[in-house]
Amino acid sequence: MTTHLIAGRILSITDHPNVGVTCGRVDFNGVRTDVILAHTPEASVGDYVLAPFGVAMVVVEEDEARRAFDMLRDPELADDGLAGGD
Repeated sequence: MTTHLIAGRILSITDHPNVGVTCGRVDFNGVRTDVILAHTPEASVGDYVLAPFGVAMVVVEEDEARRAFDMLRDPELADDGLAGGD
């Protein structure tokens, strides 16, 4: 199981009533994988989720997810954001 420390965007949602689990196909900055959505019943297609160990734990705002992607592309943005402008 892959651990994702960045937000991923839900591409599709599938209910599996025979096992009582809802899963989503999630794109983590180009890496697509299935995650369990049981802890985020409010999540819908297009939402961003944090899913450590393949289980979505929280829905995050799109702006927050995009800031994280930008920081991955440009580490200086992360230094500026974490240092508080010092």
